[in-house]
Amino acid sequence: MSMSMLTEEQNEVLQEIANIGMGRAGRSIAGVFDEFVELSVPRVREVPLDRLHVAVADLIPNQTLTAVRQAFFGRVRGEAVVVFGMSGCRDLAGLMGYGESLDAGEEDELLLDVSNVVVSACLGGIAEQIHAEVSFSAPSVLASHVAASRLFEHTGTVPDGTGTLVVEVNFRLERHCFACSLLMMLPQDGVAAIRHALDDFLASL
Repeated sequence: MSMSMLTEEQNEVLQEIANIGMGRAGRSIAGVFDEFVELSVPRVREVPLDRLHVAVADLIPNQTLTAVRQAFFGRVRGEAVVVFGMSGCRDLAGLMGYGESLDAGEEDELLLDVSNVVVSACLGGIAEQIHAEVSFSAPSVLASHVAASRLFEHTGTVPDGTGTLVVEVNFRLERHCFACSLLMMLPQDGVAAIRHALDDFLASL
């Protein structure tokens, strides 16, 4: 996008709101795995579509990656993409009792379940704070076991004017570690909607 998606004030409040959402996600994941979860403060930044793979490579370096996509609808609409480093996913598989011989179907099921928890908790938390109802489609695998440079080969098909907010998320389980990054891809009307929702939230303070 040629112009900044959010003002500095809007970006700061979105980061604060995302922190609340990620707290919800952390509690949800802790409940799923029955293990204490530490998480970093999310960092929100804007990344052009053609630089997304570079941003993800910075967040989860030197790993084969898998991405799960999930659309969201409501006052703010767009698509969430959760990108996982595969080394951490093997830790999660062991924690979930899949053993060492995790087949492709079981791996997809595991990542779809974890992605659904992360997206619904984080975006649900954001939507709740800005008083915007949101619904979600079923998650699906966007790319599997690829380098960062190949994750977004099909982003050329997204609508003109689509922008991307990268929400950097790092989870650490008490005895295991995995990293994922949550991306929010917003069409032009979605960008306008989140700006208006954040302005309404700021005005209510």
